[in-house]
Amino acid sequence: MSVPPRAVQLNEANAFLKEHPEVQFVDLLIADMNGVVRGKRIERASLHKVYEKGINLPASLFALDINGSTVESTGLGLDIGDADRICFPIPDTLCNEPWQKRPTAQLLMTMHELDGTPFFADPREVLRQVIQKFDELGLTICAAFELEFYLIDQENVNGRPQPPRSPISGKRPHSTQVYLIDDLDEYVDCLQDMLEAAKEQDLPADAIVKESAPAQFEVNLHHTKDALKACDYALLLKRLIKNIAYDHEMDSTFMAKPYPGQAGNGLHVHISLLDKKTGENIFTSEDPITNDALRHSIGGILETMPASMAFLCPNVNSYRRFGAQFYVPNAPSWGLDNRTVAVRVPTGSPDSVRIEQRVAGADANPYLMMASILAGIHHGLTNKIEPGEPIEGNSYEQLEQSLPNNLRDALRELDDSEIMAKYIDPKYIDIFVACKESELAEFEHSISDLEYNWYLHTV
Repeated sequence: MSVPPRAVQLNEANAFLKEHPEVQFVDLLIADMNGVVRGKRIERASLHKVYEKGINLPASLFALDINGSTVESTGLGLDIGDADRICFPIPDTLCNEPWQKRPTAQLLMTMHELDGTPFFADPREVLRQVIQKFDELGLTICAAFELEFYLIDQENVNGRPQPPRSPISGKRPHSTQVYLIDDLDEYVDCLQDMLEAAKEQDLPADAIVKESAPAQFEVNLHHTKDALKACDYALLLKRLIKNIAYDHEMDSTFMAKPYPGQAGNGLHVHISLLDKKTGENIFTSEDPITNDALRHSIGGILETMPASMAFLCPNVNSYRRFGAQFYVPNAPSWGLDNRTVAVRVPTGSPDSVRIEQRVAGADANPYLMMASILAGIHHGLTNKIEPGEPIEGNSYEQLEQSLPNNLRDALRELDDSEIMAKYIDPKYIDIFVACKESELAEFEHSISDLEYNWYLHTV
């Protein structure tokens, strides 16, 4: 007789509480449309009730703009009485929060209708629906993220960020030298604490590299044979980095472009597809160009890339990353071991051949980003979409910019896409577009300092 899933989860809670008698509180976490973590904090004694009955949160949680305000045009706010849905724990996500002074654990949640069916507007559910299509093909998705971020000072200058002073030298960094070990040494305690905290939370991160701007770094996550879990890892890693940096009297930012003239923060993802029966990577090949599954997958990504841009680059600031000098491709393109293209194919060995999507910013919601990329891959596989010839050399010199270069155009591409509507519930696309159009309207109605400098006393 099999053990009911809820009982299995209760066993998980019992084991954790027994192993960690010091834990006083548990943070119940759920990610909104923007990838911002929200939720509730409960006392230890209430954890069993959460596993048995879940917790209530309003459906409007998934209609929040970047400032946490409900966008009423989504229909998830006052139109439904700001009604609750029920949130249940995600198995194997209960762990400690190493940065807390009072022993506290955390637990990821996902939203459901009151009858127990998944709630369509939860980004995690959006991704799960796309993954199901790969299950039908007998394929497992293996994925890993590379996450870029800046450490910044907790004090801004006229509202603008600045690099933090080095705990060792007391100086603010100015280096733009990528992979420079000395810059890692300047912040070694903070960065090492991040890796150790990741290990404690079972997040598969074991490497940090210096990126090409002052106090900019990249954390690499290992490949995971579960696309949902890979996104969970990316989401939780961002939260961990923010909290560990704060403990070291610094802030961190995943804003796509925090500094003019410096590199932006990207969120690259590596994807391979495994045959469920054999466990083999279907992209494995001595000559990747001759691999039909790989070519068709890339072809689908490239064809759907314009419609995916709103998920890959979901904010006004996202589009400031793009530029040849910063290795951010602005046209659908692919190539072998070529970092100037949108889709890079690393070819270290035949069985490690995979797809690296290099367009998304670190401000993207990893679930929605992954859902849009997988939609393209599935579309390419099932329709045998050819990607054209791979780019050799500098793609910026060979291709003109053709991807949407602003949020409004990206939203139009998404809203008009018949292909994306086959993979992502059109009701969800409507909610996403409504939220982002609301943010865009507020942005366009604001008056910037530059406008005052240019026009106040000139015209």
